[in-house]
Amino acid sequence: MIVPEQTTPTLYDWAGGHEALVKLLTIFYGHVLEDPLLEPVFRGMDPEHPKHVAVWLGEVFGGPAEYSASHGGHAHMVGRHLGRGITEAQRRRWVTLLLDAADEADLPADPEFRAAFAGYLEWGSRLAVLFSASGAEPNPHEPVPHWDWPMPPWQPPAS
Repeated sequence: MIVPEQTTPTLYDWAGGHEALVKLLTIFYGHVLEDPLLEPVFRGMDPEHPKHVAVWLGEVFGGPAEYSASHGGHAHMVGRHLGRGITEAQRRRWVTLLLDAADEADLPADPEFRAAFAGYLEWGSRLAVLFSASGAEPNPHEPVPHWDWPMPPWQPPAS
């Protein structure tokens, strides 16, 4: 008997793909604009911003390389943070609101996915603080990062 090879889905697929990420980021940025600490950072945000960030996060999580193809890749994302002077308090609030929005958007709640999701938010938000600091000179030639599972998601054995 041949046993089919079990493949690990990407974080993008596990999260629910593009539609799930758009839902997540639409909810999230709605909360950001109501938050006294974060609203000044995002005041005047393009109404399409949640969709653009969903494309970014999709690529980071193993989905289509659409951000690189259509939105300027890593250099563009880094450029959006230059000179903004993001504070540690703003970073922490951003992470907290995004974790809360993941619950509200019904993203998968399994420990493996949430560990990967939270890990990326911590890592990426800390880079945003560094890139936003006065005098920061990040490498514009870095590729879009690719985030993966800390360990594959638990799935019941095939019957």
